[in-house]
Amino acid sequence: MSALEQLCCPLDQLPLTRHERSLTCANGHAYDIAKTGYVNLLPVQKKHSKDPGDSKEMVSARRDFLANGYYDPIINAIVTSVPETLQQLDTIRLFDAGCGEGHYLRQIIERLAASHVIDAVGLDISKWAITDASKRSKRIDWIVGSNAHVPVAEQRFDWVMCAFGFPVFSEFARILANQGWLLLVESGADHLIELRQILYPEIKPYRVTHSEGIEGFVLQHEIDHRFSFSITNADDIGRLLAMTPHIHKASYEGKQAALALQKIDLTADIKLRWYQKQGKNNVE
Repeated sequence: MSALEQLCCPLDQLPLTRHERSLTCANGHAYDIAKTGYVNLLPVQKKHSKDPGDSKEMVSARRDFLANGYYDPIINAIVTSVPETLQQLDTIRLFDAGCGEGHYLRQIIERLAASHVIDAVGLDISKWAITDASKRSKRIDWIVGSNAHVPVAEQRFDWVMCAFGFPVFSEFARILANQGWLLLVESGADHLIELRQILYPEIKPYRVTHSEGIEGFVLQHEIDHRFSFSITNADDIGRLLAMTPHIHKASYEGKQAALALQKIDLTADIKLRWYQKQGKNNVE
């Protein structure tokens, strides 16, 4: 069951203590625990919009698309690439930074549960995503919050995962234990290239992210993972479009052309980068 432990007040960074259905700090700031078990630690003064993050419709589209298994090879690649030093732990403390509706985190836990105890926390800035996630798993702590100010104690985790999200490396370094691991899952140059060729008149050149390195971290493993898959119904094509940034970036004409399709063959091009928090004896 979710315990909601070692959390910090987003207003003054003091430890939060659980009292039945709420969390409180020594200064009296209180945060109610929702009926489904999550806690909202994104105060209104730290929001950049009234309803930040993915909308209810985007969350629904992603949930239904991922449930059909199209991206399961990404989860397989994550699990099979877990570094040896993490595999040796009896309990793995895992934080999913930008967890969405929780599909990746739930599946990773299921696949590692036979050999490890997983102490897992999922955070997302979208209240719709966390509400959905908290209905589907009670063994994970779900938090509405921001990667810019992660409301957890220092050195809380062994592994931070940021999949297709917005990383804040100073915060990730703060919450990772010494020698802890950061996994970035990002799109490669050809990811969904067939869909993008329909959506846009011209494909922008691919830019390698973090090519200069990340302060406080050492890149230990980099994996390029490609696979092909087909979508054979218009509903799932629409869901894929709705769950990506292309729903906002593409022109009306491009989106209409994509939504008119009944079938599409696609390329998934994914980069997995395992970084270790910098410190002594920092080579696996």
